[in-house]
Amino acid sequence: MDGMTKAEVDRIERSMTAHSGRPIRPRDAATLILLDRKDDDVLVLMGRRHAGHAFMPGKFVFPGGRTDPADSRIPVVAALHPKQEAKLIAGPGRTSAARARAIALSAIRETYEEAGLLIGRKGAFATPRSDWQGFAEHGVQPSLDMLRFVARAITPPNRVRRFDTRFFSAWRDDVAVELPGGGPTNELEELVWLPLAKAREADIPDITRMILDELEKRLAHDPLLRPGGPVPFYRLVRSRFIRELL
Repeated sequence: MDGMTKAEVDRIERSMTAHSGRPIRPRDAATLILLDRKDDDVLVLMGRRHAGHAFMPGKFVFPGGRTDPADSRIPVVAALHPKQEAKLIAGPGRTSAARARAIALSAIRETYEEAGLLIGRKGAFATPRSDWQGFAEHGVQPSLDMLRFVARAITPPNRVRRFDTRFFSAWRDDVAVELPGGGPTNELEELVWLPLAKAREADIPDITRMILDELEKRLAHDPLLRPGGPVPFYRLVRSRFIRELL
């Protein structure tokens, strides 16, 4: 990876369990990095994965998970910013506008399911989808205009699980409802708000640490995370990790 030492690349390799079969095609996934400000610090929400999980057990991660293509049909009160949609469509994978919408909405859904945080605006919402009923019950209309696309990473081949993950960010003020008991799936054992410096010291995957570094640099130059900023993209090309900008 550009700017990385061999030791850092080796750690990324070791952070994922080897898979001895045929290469697995990566599945779309989305992650939400929820941010808050406290005095001069920027805080980030993280949760610990259960030790029994096959993928990154016991690690602190951001809320997120696999994209359901049906998420693209969920009504929203405000669409993705055009510059954000353009960044999501860019790069390999033939990402359509509908696919980009599904990926972004899955970040919001997973944040509700894992952390009990409903992002959007207060108002009547109805859908037949069972996994979105929390928004209907609590009167929250999902919204995409506050999401910022901040990074993308594809799990290397020969791993138990492979994901093409898009990392989004939003601010705590974008949370319309915060459920005191957390999310309905309880996939994360504990949720904590950590300053960026402390988050990097936690037991986190190496790719997560790199994403936090990237985000901190972007915040230093663009504290409001305006739409259309550079999006680092990490992947393996011809047996070599590279970093590109979308």
